[in-house]
Amino acid sequence: MVVVSAARDYINRMLQDISGMKVLILDSQTVSIVSVVYSQSELLQKEVFLVELVDSMAKSRESMSHLKAVCFLRPTSENIQLLRRQLLSPRFGEYHLCICSAPLPLPLFVFYMLLLFSNMMKDTQIHILADSDEHEIVMQVQEYYADFVALDPYHFTLNIPQNHMYMLPAVVDPPGLQHFCDRVVDGLAALFLSFKRRPVIRYQRTSDIAKRIAQETAKLMYQQESGLFDFRRTEISPLLLIVDRRDDPVTPLLNQWTYQAMVHELIGIQDNKVDLRSIGKLPKDQQEVVLSSEQDAFFKANMHENFGDIGINIKRMVDDFQQVAKSNQNLQTIEDMAKFVDNYPEYRQKHGNVSKHVTLVTEMSKIVEERKLMLVSEIEQELACNGGQVAAFEAVTKLLNNDSVSDIDRLRLVMLYALRYEKESPVQLMQLFNKLASRSPKYKPGLVQFLLKQAGVDKRTGDLYGNRDFLSIARNMARGLKGVENVYTQHQPLLFQTMENIIKGRLRDVDYPFVGNHFQQGRPQDVFIFIVGGTTYEESRSVAVQNASNSGIRFILGGSVILNSKRFLKDLEEAQRIARSSANMV
Repeated sequence: MVVVSAARDYINRMLQDISGMKVLILDSQTVSIVSVVYSQSELLQKEVFLVELVDSMAKSRESMSHLKAVCFLRPTSENIQLLRRQLLSPRFGEYHLCICSAPLPLPLFVFYMLLLFSNMMKDTQIHILADSDEHEIVMQVQEYYADFVALDPYHFTLNIPQNHMYMLPAVVDPPGLQHFCDRVVDGLAALFLSFKRRPVIRYQRTSDIAKRIAQETAKLMYQQESGLFDFRRTEISPLLLIVDRRDDPVTPLLNQWTYQAMVHELIGIQDNKVDLRSIGKLPKDQQEVVLSSEQDAFFKANMHENFGDIGINIKRMVDDFQQVAKSNQNLQTIEDMAKFVDNYPEYRQKHGNVSKHVTLVTEMSKIVEERKLMLVSEIEQELACNGGQVAAFEAVTKLLNNDSVSDIDRLRLVMLYALRYEKESPVQLMQLFNKLASRSPKYKPGLVQFLLKQAGVDKRTGDLYGNRDFLSIARNMARGLKGVENVYTQHQPLLFQTMENIIKGRLRDVDYPFVGNHFQQGRPQDVFIFIVGGTTYEESRSVAVQNASNSGIRFILGGSVILNSKRFLKDLEEAQRIARSSANMV
């Protein structure tokens, strides 16, 4: 089973068990959970004729007693209060509540119509809803552990808005930090409940937040809800490894040159959707397009391909479609026209797919040219993958002086140089700081220095540049001798090295300790790696490549958000702001 299948199974069960015309009521997070695994046409097939957000229900008082309301919500206090108001003055004939929750007391379970929640509920929340159901329209309450957004078969996210919390220094402990940790623990608990497995848990030793989440997750699974996670399996337990984004700050700072990662970096992807409204006049049905490996065969085949190959493959797709279009212009008989009408939905779908991918590649090509990204990216890759401080300093200085290079690209170049050479060239680094401040003044002073405090060499566990041990050095030398097929995609994220170490049994206990007295007995077949602070599509590509290698271990990657360089820098700026405010208050 993969994460997409797990989420789809829950949605299927939720909708098919309720007959008749339905309205699906979601919150801001469950709408993402549903939308990435279920299309609008599939919802219609399940007789869902209306989708509403729970916080907007109060604005409409139109009675729709002919519809059955299926409420799929996270068990937050806000959602409970919104539901309470709805039950006191109901608009729909029935309410079926779907909640990711712990087992419910039998009397209350029978009392409800169907409330579906995405994670474990508290008894107090259940009683609040029970007291509010004066009209006795709630048929049942059920638990659906789909509290994660399944983007791809082996990649999920939690879409946590306050993602910058993980970056805050240890001396800063705002109220939102515990909420951040609770949300991660909830998401991990739901994930393993959906897989019906209880993992052995390890974490990155140098990360306080990774340790905190690992310990709270273990406490939930092995103590507080041990019965819920007791699946009595005899095979080897899966491994959950919790690491910190700051151990690899390089990957989210790089420009990308494979299709999915590049779209997210240059345009942006949110819940497998791309907003194209800002790029010019497009037909209404193309202003927001879906990029899903489950719904788009071309994207599934090309999502991890290099940009140059994408252009060639799109041309082939266009040529094939032109042949189909040409044949449809030669309708000679009634039978020809009838056949065309039968195939028209498929024809329209192909037309939309061709237009979508041509539009995306055309827009990205324009951005690459405007920002001189091939020139910028070549230096980025050299900073990330190869040594040579003097040449790197000269190359970065030259690009800082280039008027065609954008402010964000200048900032990223200086950050990549600083992460690589923070100990080797403090004088040159200060020169780059000053140059950046003069050329790109809109970025907050000290942002690069804050990054070094958070994710510098003294804070990192992994061998980010492959220069700590003989095996890594030898591997880099061998790659240098062989050369690289594509200078723009030579970088491999630290995650790739971590997966190799797990496969070969070289993940050191001292760097990634186990929680409590739970140790791995034998080689795990399933490994879940969760990155506190967010994942990138480059990393999800590494997971897909590793899973395709048939190593005998299946990897699943998750994180608090999906990052591109803009989101990573935004989180960094927000964490810097809070850290400064806290320092001024002391």
